[in-house]
Amino acid sequence: MSKISVIYSSEFLEHDTGYGHPEKAKRLTAIAKALQEAEWSDRLEWHFPTPCQERKVLSHIQKIHTPEHIERVKKVALEGGGHLDADTVISAKSYEVALLAVSAWLDGVDRVLNYQQPTFVLARPPGHHATRNRAMGFCLFSNAAIAAEYALTKPRIERVGILDWDVHHGNGTEAIVQDNSHIAYCSLHQHPCYPGTGGNKNQRGKYNNILNLPLVEGSNIADYQLIFEEEVIPFFKNFSPDILIVSAGYDANQDDPLAGISLQPQDYSLLTKYVLQITNFPLFGLEGGYALGALAKSVVATLRTCLS
Repeated sequence: MSKISVIYSSEFLEHDTGYGHPEKAKRLTAIAKALQEAEWSDRLEWHFPTPCQERKVLSHIQKIHTPEHIERVKKVALEGGGHLDADTVISAKSYEVALLAVSAWLDGVDRVLNYQQPTFVLARPPGHHATRNRAMGFCLFSNAAIAAEYALTKPRIERVGILDWDVHHGNGTEAIVQDNSHIAYCSLHQHPCYPGTGGNKNQRGKYNNILNLPLVEGSNIADYQLIFEEEVIPFFKNFSPDILIVSAGYDANQDDPLAGISLQPQDYSLLTKYVLQITNFPLFGLEGGYALGALAKSVVATLRTCLS
């Protein structure tokens, strides 16, 4: 009987963004509760992330981010916390939690490659807006880009795909990977919307390895279906990745307060079916999604489909 790995730790709840912030700890607890209550919960294998050894995790982060950026995140946390920008909050524990989140994403790569098992990284803070030298959009370190670079160090892994279905353009991920011919990045996102820079369809990357697919406000699953069949699937089939990483944001839900796309939680079942056309063993890592009920139901739909 097939299984799915879920990588999770209650330590991810210790990244304290403060009262009223949408990227809050309850996002993870809502998802964890929904998964534990699913009829097929016995087919989930829960794993703690590898305990964070700062020097080891930093060796991977340093391949992506500048020393100044890493030191700033650490310094603000050591000082008790603060804002890196208007949206991006650091608490006293945030640096340690962000390192553990990176460790979880790296573990996810290992679970997929070593055990041939779909894997979901249930971690925070998210990462796809973080650039080489800046935290932004709730994101501290670029988890997906770090995981992609890590995967390329593994035997027989020559090409890594990143599919970003978060409703916001993953500007950080794109900027980091666009000059790497071994990584292909595809983003479906509402436009115009945060972060307001890039994400245009004519941005193809140095090696034609970038595919941006902007969607207008109000787009629904029929629009996604057309785009997946005509653009996303051919893009990744042509690239033929050895592993596919999904930046799995769930803020394209109609109920989500931070955007205006009109997906329903059950629609993520269809999106996952498209992912499974690319690979049988995807790595999903949580990005956005701020309506707790819709978020939890969407993750359930994703994992249930992997078990079908």
